[in-house]
Amino acid sequence: MRIADRTLCRENCTFSFKEKIEICRQLEKLKVDVVELPAIENPKTDILFVRTASSFLGGCVLSVCVGMTAESFEQAVQAISAAKAPRLRVEVPVSPVGMEYTARKKPPKMIEWVSATVAKARTACADVEFCAVDATRAEPSFLEAVLAAAVEAGATSVTVCDNTGEKMPDAFAAFVESVTKTVSVPVGVSCDDQNAMAAASAILAVRAGADTVKTSVDGTGVSLEAFCGIVKNCGHHYGFSAGIQLTEYHRIVRQISRIVAGRGVDRNAAVNVASACEAGFTLDARDDKAAVAVAVAKLGYDLSDEDIEAVYNEFVRVAVKKNVGPKELEAIVSGAAMQVPPTYTLVSYMVNSSGGNALSASAQIVLDKKGEQLQGICMGDGPIDAAFVALEQIIGCHFELDDFQIQAVTEGKEAMGSALVKLRADGKLYAGKGISTDIIGASIRAFIAAVNKIVFEQAV
Repeated sequence: MRIADRTLCRENCTFSFKEKIEICRQLEKLKVDVVELPAIENPKTDILFVRTASSFLGGCVLSVCVGMTAESFEQAVQAISAAKAPRLRVEVPVSPVGMEYTARKKPPKMIEWVSATVAKARTACADVEFCAVDATRAEPSFLEAVLAAAVEAGATSVTVCDNTGEKMPDAFAAFVESVTKTVSVPVGVSCDDQNAMAAASAILAVRAGADTVKTSVDGTGVSLEAFCGIVKNCGHHYGFSAGIQLTEYHRIVRQISRIVAGRGVDRNAAVNVASACEAGFTLDARDDKAAVAVAVAKLGYDLSDEDIEAVYNEFVRVAVKKNVGPKELEAIVSGAAMQVPPTYTLVSYMVNSSGGNALSASAQIVLDKKGEQLQGICMGDGPIDAAFVALEQIIGCHFELDDFQIQAVTEGKEAMGSALVKLRADGKLYAGKGISTDIIGASIRAFIAAVNKIVFEQAV
């Protein structure tokens, strides 16, 4: 079977340019068959990213969605022009509700649009996939007609999606089997995991004739890690296999998870204890960069020299206060590696909590911006609020705080705290993560990390 990963197609999740490249590199190491990308939204940055990814994704297909407009179609064609194994992906809703309210098309017009778009895509690219979104809720006769139209127009593969996760695994397998009997091209499947049955549905669909399974890391579909586990543990018993690196999938998926904002955060609690790899070492302030690099490799990370430098600088800051073990080092890697070049760096901060009804919390923060030190002093409803307002005063811009979470990375009196801050700017979401033995300091660093991503993206 073939695995097509959709981690970079996650809705409401904005990755930096560097994070997207790192995810692609990890998927290439895992040897997935297809890396899927969403429709082009920002031509200036998205096309550059696709072309950059094309330069090293030689072992797998690079698939880009063509979107629903003529402009997004042309941008997708332009983006994949340099890919070694390009694919154009036509995704449309095929359920009555989806066609009416999402695509604004009646069934006959949808079939016409699919036929024309697939034919146009085939003239631009030899590999064209048609994705029937919400296929399990489509009228059977219409689904058969639209799939036939896509294949006749030149689609080299089709995918049927259970976006609501409403079908039990055996029922979905029977549904897929009926589809494979009506089309002459390979059939892929995409399943939602809201009922925790996506992986089971996908593997039974494979046994029923499906060729490709769509996966993602920390998404709402089939879990890449879970599906790799099924292939590894059950494949030899039932006669299915995939070309992925089964000996490394745990480590690679974990590294991708570190990039995806919000990984490991319990949304039902303000503070929780995160798990970490149990390797045996302890580092202190006397250890040099080489020792830190060895420890990072021992945890299973393959970082660039630039990221090792960033990890070491953060390690030095933490090691002054306490020894660093595997849990602490993993937290440092997740917070310091794979980040954008910083526009703002934290110089110092002093935060006073409110005392009774008479005093409000206040924050005094100093940031460095390209050698210039900038200071902000503000009051707020609490120490975190005061700190964030002071940061916005320095930066000169207000950001919508979309999410803020804290957690304890390690236990004990000197536990390291981790903070996740999500800011929204121009409709896009940017996530930053910070760590410190002081949870307020971690929150400030997370806010700065998110701001640096905003500044970097806007400058590209």
